[in-house]
Amino acid sequence: MPVIPPQPPVTIWIDGRRLQQYIHAYVAGGRVYAPVSPLLRRLADAVWWEGSTLVVRRCDRQLRVKIPNGNWASLQTSFVPIAPMVQFLGDAVTYDARTHEVDVRTAPARPLETPTPYAPVQQIPQPVFTPVASPTPKPVWSGSPLPRRTPLPSNGSPPKVTP
Repeated sequence: MPVIPPQPPVTIWIDGRRLQQYIHAYVAGGRVYAPVSPLLRRLADAVWWEGSTLVVRRCDRQLRVKIPNGNWASLQTSFVPIAPMVQFLGDAVTYDARTHEVDVRTAPARPLETPTPYAPVQQIPQPVFTPVASPTPKPVWSGSPLPRRTPLPSNGSPPKVTP
């Protein structure tokens, strides 16, 4: 039986910063495998399990990966191939076999856009149609005055009648 020398762990770099991880990535069958956490948790917006299927979402992209039974107990112990998953998320990935390093370059963030009602270019105001309010006619009192319909306040004593 041939003896296979142990391979050194693979170091992952994301945009020039080393990814700190407890369980290191490894090479098997010409592919680099890494634990889901912290790699995909750092690159994706959300990572969760649906049964034995790993779901990874970033913006409008969603990836579902069926993980073999027994390997999906924890995100730290579930290994996935790095290259296809990172490329699906829109990032670039390269592997240097000489130094055992994976370099992940994330897509540049889109610049923030101003909401549509605001335009930085000054625009000439346009007139807005506003109807002219017609004046309300004031009431004109004509004829004899009407009797008072509210009682007069009293001070509690009966009115005095003079003969």
